[in-house]
Amino acid sequence: MSSKDLFTPFELGPIQLKNRVVMAPMTRCRAVEGNVPSPLAPLYYAQRATAGLIISEATQVAPEGQGYMNTPGIYSKEQVQGWKPVTKAVHDAGGRIFLQLWHVGRISHSLYQPGRALPVAPSAIAPKGEVHTPEGMKPFETPRALETREIPQIIERYRAGAKNALEAGFDGVEIHGANGYLLDQFLQDGTNKRADQYGGSVENRARLLLEVAKAVIEVWGAQRVGVRLSPNGSFNDVTDADPAATFGYAIRELNRLGVVYVHLRTGTADDVRRGRRAVPIETFRPLFQRAFILNDQFDRAKADGAIAGGLADLVAFGAVFVSNPDLPARLMTGAPLTPPNPATFYGGGEKGYTDYPALHPAGII
Repeated sequence: MSSKDLFTPFELGPIQLKNRVVMAPMTRCRAVEGNVPSPLAPLYYAQRATAGLIISEATQVAPEGQGYMNTPGIYSKEQVQGWKPVTKAVHDAGGRIFLQLWHVGRISHSLYQPGRALPVAPSAIAPKGEVHTPEGMKPFETPRALETREIPQIIERYRAGAKNALEAGFDGVEIHGANGYLLDQFLQDGTNKRADQYGGSVENRARLLLEVAKAVIEVWGAQRVGVRLSPNGSFNDVTDADPAATFGYAIRELNRLGVVYVHLRTGTADDVRRGRRAVPIETFRPLFQRAFILNDQFDRAKADGAIAGGLADLVAFGAVFVSNPDLPARLMTGAPLTPPNPATFYGGGEKGYTDYPALHPAGII
C-alpha cells in the first residue's frame, strides 16, 4: 500500500493534475439550436474546475451520431465556437478539461438521423427498450448494418471531431468506447455479428476502436488521448460471451498504442441484475502501464483505497459532481454532500445545472 490518495497530485502525460478527482462525463441535454453547447455550460464546467480533470459530457462527432435530444456536437463551426467559452472558463478557473468523442450507433432513432434514415450499427440487431425522441418515447428501430466501405467515413468523423476539439481549446480527448454505443457495439459479440474484417474474432471486433484511436492520436498525440470502456456494463442491451478476453485484448492494444489513460466503469448492481457477469477490475490493471481511471459508486474511502492499493490512479465521480460543484473540497474535508435531483438531470435551464451551491463561494482546492 502506498501513501497516495485522492489529493496527491498526478502527472497525466504532459499535464500536471492538482488532485486525482475526475469529473465523469455526464449527459445533461441542454444544448441549444444546432447542438451548440448551452450558454450556461461555461459556468457549469467552471464551477467544477477544482477537479483534477473534467471529462466533458458525451459529444457527437457527426449528425448521425446523435441519439438524445439537445446533446452537443463537435462537427460544426458553430459548435466549436460554442465550446471555446467552456474551455476558457475552465482554464481561467485553474482546471483541465478533455472532450469526450461520441457516436451512439444504434441507440438512436430515425427522427434524429439526417433524412430520417435508420441509425447505423455493426449489425442489424435492434436493442431492447425505448428511446426518447422529439415525438416522445418510441421503440428502438432495427438499425442498418454499416457496409465495410462506410467504416473509413466513421473513422474520419472521429478524426475531424478530434481536430475540432483541438481548435476549441480542450486539453485532450476521451474516446467513448463504453455503455453500448457504437464502438462498444462493434467490440462486444452480442451486438456484432459481422462476417468481414470488423467481426468474428476479438481482433476484428476491436479493430474499429483501435483504428479510431490511431486516427485521434494522429491529431493529439497519444499522451492527450484517453479511452473509456465498460467491461462490466450492460447498459443499452450489450452482451459478450467472454468480456475478460474481449476487454483484455482491447486494453492491451490500447496500451501498445500509448494512450494516456483507460477509464473503466467497474459495473453496478443494475448490471448484475441484467445478467452481466462481473469481471474483477484487478484482471485488467496489469494490462495497462499508464493511468487507470475507475468510475462507479466510489466514495472517499473506496477511492483512497483503490489509489493506495494501486488499482486506480484517478477516480471519476458522476452524479455527486452534478449536485456538489465543489466536490473535491467536500471530499477533502468530509463535509456533507448535497444529494442530486434526478428530475433535473436532463434538459431545462439553470435549475439542477448551475444553481447547486458550494459550501464556500470560492470552492477552492
